[in-house]
Amino acid sequence: MSLSIEILVIMLATVFAVIGAGLYAAREVNSAEGYSLNGRSAGVPLIAGSIAGSIVGGGATIGTSQLAYTCGLSAWWFTLGAGITFLIMGFLYAKKLRGTGLATIPEFLAAHYGVRAEEAASVISSIGTFFSIIASSLSGIQLLSALLGIPHMAAAGLLILLVVGYTFFGGMKSAGIGGILKMDVIFVSLTIAGVSAFLELHAMPDAQFSAVFPDMPWLSLAGEGTGTAMATFLSMMVGVLCTQTYVQAIFSAATPATAAAGCFAAALLVIPVGLPFIAIGMYMRAFSPDVLPILVLPTYLVTHENLFIAGVALGGILLSLISSIGGLALGMGTMISHDIAGVVFRIRSDRLLLHITKGAVLLILIGSGLFALYHLKSQVLFWNYLSMALRGGGIFLPMTLAIFWPGHIAPKWGFASITVSTAAAVLAAAMGPLPIDPVFIGLAVSALLLFLGWLQKK
Repeated sequence: MSLSIEILVIMLATVFAVIGAGLYAAREVNSAEGYSLNGRSAGVPLIAGSIAGSIVGGGATIGTSQLAYTCGLSAWWFTLGAGITFLIMGFLYAKKLRGTGLATIPEFLAAHYGVRAEEAASVISSIGTFFSIIASSLSGIQLLSALLGIPHMAAAGLLILLVVGYTFFGGMKSAGIGGILKMDVIFVSLTIAGVSAFLELHAMPDAQFSAVFPDMPWLSLAGEGTGTAMATFLSMMVGVLCTQTYVQAIFSAATPATAAAGCFAAALLVIPVGLPFIAIGMYMRAFSPDVLPILVLPTYLVTHENLFIAGVALGGILLSLISSIGGLALGMGTMISHDIAGVVFRIRSDRLLLHITKGAVLLILIGSGLFALYHLKSQVLFWNYLSMALRGGGIFLPMTLAIFWPGHIAPKWGFASITVSTAAAVLAAAMGPLPIDPVFIGLAVSALLLFLGWLQKK
């Protein structure tokens, strides 16, 4: 797959215009709170842009088309599940979390279960977030390598530079501004492309369509079965609710009500965004069955769309990868500075915390690029779902109980729930395919330990 000079120019112009807007917004950021939380003054658009900009990354774009190419409509569960979760977050979690005035999930857990719980949760959440960064890094490296005709190593280096320009200097403010602009680009250009693909599929003769998609699971959200679909959604929900990046956007809100409204707006952006990618993936299955699955989306744009739409859409896809990596790295860097370095070394200097956060973000970007280079042939959504399971298995129930039923669990049992249940989920995942998702094993162990903690407290 090679790009014409016209498509390349339009793609790069789109990317640099959005990055430039984020850099312009970054000129006023000069404190740790301003970098990580936008000075706690974010409005609804900035919150929605930060959340949607982070979740709509490699998994939601390239990964969804890749999965639709192999299994059809059930690929929608990633963005559909995320959108439904943001609605739940807005109704139940946002106001209570923003009302605490904290900065990270581990800080919140420390207030209920002690410092050991904060340290454990920050390490667990950081590892889980790192796997999400891997998902978008895989897509970004493959995309840049294919579009520009450069080696994967060079593509990884270029991707890191673009993410640095996008979010490194301005933190949450750059991520929010960039997220808003990126979603505008994706909605307009990819909707046009997706509708075009859908109309082509709709025009296929019934016999030809049945020959390409012979089984109903291709056109069913259930995919491999209702149980599997619900397990996928619950895993997604648990993981998203426990992700520092999305909760950090809530903490950055001007008021609790603004935080909730930002979650609702993000849901409205995220739920429909997967449909165009599914239409494109299924179209390529029907008309280009020999294409490399991870390159289904960019191949369609280059070979089936006009120059302008292709260039803008490719720019939007690249921005989705950049913003997702940047937003997740920012969340992970904030936990490292506030919950690990700040707690262990008792750092209180705002300026020093700012430097630690930026340094952590840079190291995360370099590490994720190197890790992705050694796993280039892996499935993008595999890393996303693994990330959700790791983040949610041990943290979801302790965090939820601390929000809605505080003071009823002895701290040592809260710490045990976070650590032991995560270990159980990881061990289950390492054992290979099981009849039950590892995240539910972690949740079951977590629930048992919390019940014992409640009995002791009672």
